Amino acid sequence: MTSPRAVWAGLSDAQLLAQCEVDTYRASGPGGQKRNKTSSAVRLRHGPSGLLVIAEESRSQHENKARALRRLRRAFWLQIREPYDDSALSPVRDESLRLVASPRSTDYWPAVAALLDALDAAAGGVRDAATVVGVTTANLIHFLQSDDRAWQAAGAVRARYGRTPLR
Repeated sequence: MTSPRAVWAGLSDAQLLAQCEVDTYRASGPGGQKRNKTSSAVRLRHGPSGLLVIAEESRSQHENKARALRRLRRAFWLQIREPYDDSALSPVRDESLRLVASPRSTDYWPAVAALLDALDAAAGGVRDAATVVGVTTANLIHFLQSDDRAWQAAGAVRARYGRTPLR
């Protein structure tokens, strides 16, 4: 059975947009006259998950919509917790079974989600999560530290269980 977040993340842009409420608005801040006159900022509310993302960096609504869709897909992996399933970790393991992947890799975010699921199942305990995943605590921490958003999500999981943030 495929998880809802994997299904949502795998949808085409058009299919994903069909599930979203799309708002455009004028972004404030620097950017000159054009930015103040056009509704180029985009806010996406994904109905099935309840997630909300915005993009307002560009003066182009088209670019901001594409950026918001990327952020929504990443938010599925970072914010939606599911029962731990190690199948997403296979593509990011090396010969010695350590976790290695760049945040630019398409396998990175599903692997981060699996690690966050393991951390959630272990009530925020890094040692217990690393044992479940089959890696050292250092490898698990290093993998999550390779992207600030993944690191912040791990901190949010720990905070939910009253644990201190990781350093």
